[in-house]
Amino acid sequence: MHVYVGSSYLTTFSMNSPPSLSISLYKLSSLARPLPKTERERDWIMASSDKSPSPMPSGADPRPPGEPMTVEQQMIDKGAQLLQSLKPVKQMKQHVCTFALYGHDMTRQIETHHYVTRVNQDFLQCAVYDSDHAHARLIGVEYIVSDRIFEALPPDEQKLWHSHAYEIKSGLWFNPRVPGIVERPELENMAKTYGKFWCTWQVDRGDKLPVGAPALMMSPQPVNLGQVSPELVHRRDNKYNISTEALRDSRVEIAEPEWINPQADYWKQHGKGFAIYIKFTDMKLNVPFP
Repeated sequence: MHVYVGSSYLTTFSMNSPPSLSISLYKLSSLARPLPKTERERDWIMASSDKSPSPMPSGADPRPPGEPMTVEQQMIDKGAQLLQSLKPVKQMKQHVCTFALYGHDMTRQIETHHYVTRVNQDFLQCAVYDSDHAHARLIGVEYIVSDRIFEALPPDEQKLWHSHAYEIKSGLWFNPRVPGIVERPELENMAKTYGKFWCTWQVDRGDKLPVGAPALMMSPQPVNLGQVSPELVHRRDNKYNISTEALRDSRVEIAEPEWINPQADYWKQHGKGFAIYIKFTDMKLNVPFP
């Protein structure tokens, strides 16, 4: 697997398996300019772009292709549910509705539903869905760390993360059906955190299945490309019978971080985003047995 940023490899490793795909991370020269066509990049497939990396029919029906579940399968699932603990899933204690923007094209914006597990006071992990319906599609994962943890990350790693302060203060981030007085302490904590969100299923472009490489997502911000479409916010507000503007006004007294590390929200300072490429690579076949 090769992790590629700009003109140099950050790290390279091989695994004991036949030739396969590698995932390469490339820093765009500009969010508004087309990708360069150098000799190295000529054979690459951009799978986190606006177009599907392979033929995939789209349509109004959001369900993935497949036959309905049989009665036998439903019985198997019900029996497994009774016998298994499902402990990791049961640790999800919060539901957050917010918005995210594609790091390589911030005009593409989606409503997201995070189901949050707090591992400890400094680290959270979220399964991200496209809705809160019973048949919602799992579209990605976000990891959230405190400012203390974030400051200890290497600078190149910090570039992949986004801040949450504006998202919280603006009212875009909210816990459905949770009274403000109950969610207030959590919002105060979250305003000082950073997140890294990988989207693995780009449902907004009509993908029926999670195809291609993941896309790095960014959080809303109060400047130019970082502002969420008012139509998207209005649709969310109507669905939950809330007012994002009222939420924002109620959070005026939530303290903002004394300092937001400029390595986060990298695009704000540099006008550059991140996109994932997939490239065939030779794997190392002869390795010592562990």
